[in-house]
Amino acid sequence: MILLTDKSKIYLDYAATTPVDPRVLEAMLPYFSDSFGNSSSVHSYGQDAENALESARESVAALLNCHPNEVIFTSCGSESDNLAIRGAAFAARNTRQANKILISPVEHHAVTNTAQQLAKLHNFNIEFLPVDEYGLVDPADVKERLRQDTAIVSIIYANNEIGTINNISAIGALCQERNVPFHTDAVQAAAYLSADTKALNVDLLSIGAHKFYGPKGIGALYIKDGTPIYPMMTGGAQEFGLRPGTHNIPYIVGLAKALEYAVEEREHRVGHILPMRDHLIGMVLEYIQGSYLTGHPILRMPNHASFVFEGVDGNALLLMLDVEGFACSSGSACKTGDPEPSGVLLAAGMPKDLATGSLRVTLGTKTTAEQIERFLDILPKVTKRVRQYSS
Repeated sequence: MILLTDKSKIYLDYAATTPVDPRVLEAMLPYFSDSFGNSSSVHSYGQDAENALESARESVAALLNCHPNEVIFTSCGSESDNLAIRGAAFAARNTRQANKILISPVEHHAVTNTAQQLAKLHNFNIEFLPVDEYGLVDPADVKERLRQDTAIVSIIYANNEIGTINNISAIGALCQERNVPFHTDAVQAAAYLSADTKALNVDLLSIGAHKFYGPKGIGALYIKDGTPIYPMMTGGAQEFGLRPGTHNIPYIVGLAKALEYAVEEREHRVGHILPMRDHLIGMVLEYIQGSYLTGHPILRMPNHASFVFEGVDGNALLLMLDVEGFACSSGSACKTGDPEPSGVLLAAGMPKDLATGSLRVTLGTKTTAEQIERFLDILPKVTKRVRQYSS
């Protein structure tokens, strides 16, 4: 077996995580050593840390088109989802006796599992919205199911497994009309789509820095001023009493800087990856028999290509691609190694035997046309090999 060096490996799993931008790392470094103070301390070290914290909050707020007091820093996108769903659901039950959680069946596990635990342990009711073959939620279906007892609605902005982009603005407008809190998981979307909270008509919006070239372990939750919500952890009064714990200043600075670059360079980044993604999709569908695109053909993330293949085991395909030097995914990074087919694909009407042969290829700022050509040269051969082993 030929051992591949790091330089010979090609990373095509940017939806799972991204490398930290060197400019982001440079902005973070002083807060690990020189400016290491606790932002809750009253002395000058603490004041320096607090200044960095609030400067980062103001920056994120400007980029999300909201007020600084509407930005809550968390440890990641999943924690943001948890705080949004749990906090808003309990507040809605206490203030207006609302007990129903309305979500789609193609949400990230941070939303789905949170809702299911609330149903199991706290007697909330979950209603799943229908989705079409692309994983899209129809705003009309949301309107039809909104009731007085709807505690919260949560619809994913851009799907992490199949890349489909929902019409969040239209759904948010419907929820506003009925005064029902509306949350969107924008963890994937924030890397390439507008996260303007006012234009999206959202009450709650989750992001995670490591999806847009920031560090792992830091996220944020937008909470529209006046939205009833309870904290899910207890402790100090940090983050306006909604998220206690000593502030992770280096990572908060990193999130703000990474989001700044994501917004400033969005057009350039999309222009770089979109032609390669479209070429990749076209070539796979043309030259690999029994291949199908998953997710919407147009309303999808610009860096996202996802497929299913007849007669292919998705995990076996990933392992063989890894041996050949390509890092891809079978869908959600949270599902890697799970032999069961994706619930997202099943919800979109995909037959179970076909759903087990899924592949997600996601591009990033460092992806090159040469890398895509190398991948397109290898993928048909590896797919054929997996089919031979499976037959």
